[in-house]
Amino acid sequence: MAVGKITFTKTEREKLAEVLWLLNWISVVTGAILFGLGLFLKIEIQKWQEVMSEQGILYVPHMLITTGLAACGINYLGSKICLDCADTNKFLRWKLVMIPYIVCTFFFTACVLVGALMCYSIRSQLEEALYLGLRNTMRFYKDTDTPGRCYLKKTLDLLQIQFQCCGNTDYRDWFQIQWISSRYLDMTNSAVVDRVRSNVEGKYLMDSVPFSCCSTLSSRPCIQHNLSNPGAHAHYDERSQQLNLWRRGCQQALLDHYTGIMQSIGLTVLLIWLFELLVLTGVRYLQTAMENVIRLGDPESESEGWILENSLAETACYNFSIIKSLGKCYQVDDDPNINVPTAAADQEVPSAQVQVNVTS
Repeated sequence: MAVGKITFTKTEREKLAEVLWLLNWISVVTGAILFGLGLFLKIEIQKWQEVMSEQGILYVPHMLITTGLAACGINYLGSKICLDCADTNKFLRWKLVMIPYIVCTFFFTACVLVGALMCYSIRSQLEEALYLGLRNTMRFYKDTDTPGRCYLKKTLDLLQIQFQCCGNTDYRDWFQIQWISSRYLDMTNSAVVDRVRSNVEGKYLMDSVPFSCCSTLSSRPCIQHNLSNPGAHAHYDERSQQLNLWRRGCQQALLDHYTGIMQSIGLTVLLIWLFELLVLTGVRYLQTAMENVIRLGDPESESEGWILENSLAETACYNFSIIKSLGKCYQVDDDPNINVPTAAADQEVPSAQVQVNVTS
């Protein structure tokens, strides 16, 4: 029994072809939107790629860019096919192309759905990449004279100022690393030497943060040194909300930023997928209805269209039998000597000479 069987008149087939022609052109526009969203996401990720530990998350924008380009090409071809399918004679030119076109459109539609799901499933991978990347960037913050790392200080300062964040998880992360270059330390100062020697790894650690952690919303001058010593500053309470440093970590700030973008893009791509699924269903109805008209031999008659000619179980069994039969075609006999000529077969066997006794 066919799935989703609908009967179409000639007028309804023509209207369906015209509507699908218009929807395919709209799909070309949605394909361009997919391409634009992927390009926008790639640019946003590359803005702060220095503070990410890996570039593996770029597969999401690459997926959207590729799918968008494929959407433009497939739907442009679909518009021409649907316009010609309104006429029976013109449909014959596309008859052999319809099934491959529908199969390609089906896989393309599946890719759109995968792209939407990727936007929602990448959060955990992005969170880990940001945590490891920010940790490494903070370690190299002081290496302003090291080739390949000299730009990291500027990048991290801009990040903390723009996103109003400090450190990886919070401002105390700066207490665990040496963020001042050793060339700016006065090693003739006994206090500096004692602080370096007191650390097992020989690092100069302080309870202070870079200037970019200072909050512009605070009414008092920035307190960025001796943060663990309440007596070092007048009317200063480390635990109060009046601390004039950004309270949020940069990992969470960037994660919220990218999560908002991903969710918006994911919702848009999901709506595009539903639209493409609608177009695919309409093309399938048009293809089956036109083929049934050709079988009937009367272009003016009614014809039936469907999504699947048989039930889901029957269709699955039929496709499985086709795959199984194709597998049998490539099976090779286990006998290694099959079809191998032997030496005896190459030699000519002389015909037997029979002696005949003639009697009188």
